[in-house]
Amino acid sequence: MNLSDIKTIESLLHKNGFSFKKSLGQNFLIDSTVCPRMAEMACDQETGVLEIGPGIGVLTAELSRVAKKVVAIELDERLKKILPETLKECNNVQVIFGDAMKLDLEKIIKENFSDCEKVSVCANLPYYITSPIIMMLLESRLPIDNITVMVQLEAAERICAEVGTRESGAVTAAVSYYAEKEILFEVSRKSFMPSPNVDSAVIKLSILKEPPISVDDEKKFFRLVKACFAQRRKTLVNTVSNTLNIEKNKLREALKMLELPETVRGEQLNLEQLGKLSDLI
Repeated sequence: MNLSDIKTIESLLHKNGFSFKKSLGQNFLIDSTVCPRMAEMACDQETGVLEIGPGIGVLTAELSRVAKKVVAIELDERLKKILPETLKECNNVQVIFGDAMKLDLEKIIKENFSDCEKVSVCANLPYYITSPIIMMLLESRLPIDNITVMVQLEAAERICAEVGTRESGAVTAAVSYYAEKEILFEVSRKSFMPSPNVDSAVIKLSILKEPPISVDDEKKFFRLVKACFAQRRKTLVNTVSNTLNIEKNKLREALKMLELPETVRGEQLNLEQLGKLSDLI
């Protein structure tokens, strides 16, 4: 079955009475070059792949061809009729219906990928849940080697920016604490049905064995990171003081110890400076 052919997809969906749900951010890939390329960059024959949001199985089928084993987690139970048909030739694929944000992913990985040398997460994520899914995967410290996901281009650029640059944000710093990050390639909006209003990009996050910086309290560090970007136009002293209820003089003294001006904005601090500031306050 050619899942990149619009007529084939429309016929399949019509036969099963399936319609797109805007609330789930459903846009299915119809560009035949994207998924094979994504699968090749995500895994190899010794890899177990946890896919989040397979949709009608376009990427799943390509992952099945390259990976040792694939477990796909799908939220939309209306696809129970469709996926068995689109994946009938994929003998190394298991589909689990449920919410990836609520399932015990560590248990699923241990039960299914014990015979795999590596474990990867791969996903074509709905735009509205990109950051929550990525941060959940990283913060859970799952036994995975990398995460390859397709996200909105703007989100990809923000996630993969250098911490301390104008393009960076709280998610940039948070992801940089857990992984090395890179944009693999861009994907035109015309590659989807229905076509979204923005272009996309595939990014890869390679999980670090140890964080690149040492902090006394991770929870405090991430609260500070979030606070630094809460009001981007304001100075770090003002936005952190307002958000975390910390005395401004204490913040000024900490910045002085780091040899930073008290007029500095949160977005101007690199990861090491954020870590040191967190320890100081």
